[in-house]
Amino acid sequence: MTDEAIIEVRQLVNRFGSQTVHQDLDLDLYRGEVLGVVGGSGTGKSVLLRSILGLRRANAGSVRVFDEELLSLPPERRSQLERRFGVLYQRGALFSSLTVTENIALPLIEHANLNRAAAERLAQVKLALVGLPRDAGDKYPTELSGGMIKRAALARALALEPEILFLDEPTAGLDPIGAAAFDQLILTLRDALGLSVFLVTHDLDTLYTICDRVAVLAEKRVLVADRLDVVAATDNPWIHQYFHGPRGRAAEQAASGAPGRN
Repeated sequence: MTDEAIIEVRQLVNRFGSQTVHQDLDLDLYRGEVLGVVGGSGTGKSVLLRSILGLRRANAGSVRVFDEELLSLPPERRSQLERRFGVLYQRGALFSSLTVTENIALPLIEHANLNRAAAERLAQVKLALVGLPRDAGDKYPTELSGGMIKRAALARALALEPEILFLDEPTAGLDPIGAAAFDQLILTLRDALGLSVFLVTHDLDTLYTICDRVAVLAEKRVLVADRLDVVAATDNPWIHQYFHGPRGRAAEQAASGAPGRN
């Protein structure tokens, strides 16, 4: 991790009618880090993610990515910048009518101007990168297990060799063994590919295992964004309940007995 902020969110405001979800929210993502974003129900974790991706226009404030204001860019320049993003949505968002290989090849055909044969060959490389067998590429999403769907969706997110990987609840629905394996895969890919990772999660094991920093959304803003030990020590009722309840203590104990991340 470096001290170079490649995402800078400043004074962000998001409203839905009379409801204000975010008010003057500030947050940075540093190059090479895994940043975990947590918060209670209704704190706008997914809204923040969509605002950064440019899928939602905030009511006020700014989002700078690679030192450029995303939403103010001309369409062609914005499209170029967005190719440096990879996104894994919570349920995978794979096209059910396409095979896994075709799902991964699609962005390569649409955005990298590869022909279908070349795109599908590269898709096989991406499948191997995320630990899926070659024959998984011939299957349709409905034929895959939950864990395989996550890996296939991750392979598609990595298709254009992004610099920033956005993950929305990546371990949701996975059993503990599958979730732990997925966490380790993210760490391996971060180190091997030089990724910066913006991770929305509620999984305490993930926070303790792979996150360099954790940002807590509360009171319509980022209450704290720091190393997990600093965050867990913050004097706030939700933070105390979340990190010091039975599950939080178990996750901390498991992480303290695991091999180091670096």
